[in-house]
Amino acid sequence: MSRSFRASGLRSFAHIAIFGSIAAANPAANPAAAGEVYGGIYAHAVDTPFTFDTEEGGVDLQAGYRFERAEALAFIGSPEPYVFASLNSEGDTNFAGGGLSWKIAAGPVYLRPGIGLVIHDAPDFRIDRNNEFRTDLGSRILFEPEIAIGTAVSERWSVEASWVHISNARLFNSEQNPGIDTIGIRLNYGL
Repeated sequence: MSRSFRASGLRSFAHIAIFGSIAAANPAANPAAAGEVYGGIYAHAVDTPFTFDTEEGGVDLQAGYRFERAEALAFIGSPEPYVFASLNSEGDTNFAGGGLSWKIAAGPVYLRPGIGLVIHDAPDFRIDRNNEFRTDLGSRILFEPEIAIGTAVSERWSVEASWVHISNARLFNSEQNPGIDTIGIRLNYGL
């Protein structure tokens, strides 16, 4: 399967996720919905102890929808399910997926850890020409742990500084696991 075909398919999925988030924010379209839409801007492929250099860069635009707390999952703290997409400005790795997050209040600020799965359009096989180390992500499906710290700026708006990591955790491919980290800021709007 060619990279352009995979990229266009993922972009289509990302557009559906983004436009779905916007539609979910329209009270006339879904009056019983509660949750929040969010969007942010992220530095792509930030060098951290959790990743290797993938020779990628640019800026990611992320958008998503976070559903209301899932009370059926009270045994794990009633997390908020989410879906999101991340598009890279330089044509590098784009990804989209979903997961669960928990909002833990601590005074005027809160912590929001999350875990999910994403699908991406990075190359199936890529080697760093300088050291011949494999820098492909090892699997089409990746784990997506994230953490954010945020604060409410009004009744409906909040702002978060967040870190999103994608990698296979060596579970889908034991040979290598370079991963990609994104760090940025996102704005949330409660519905």
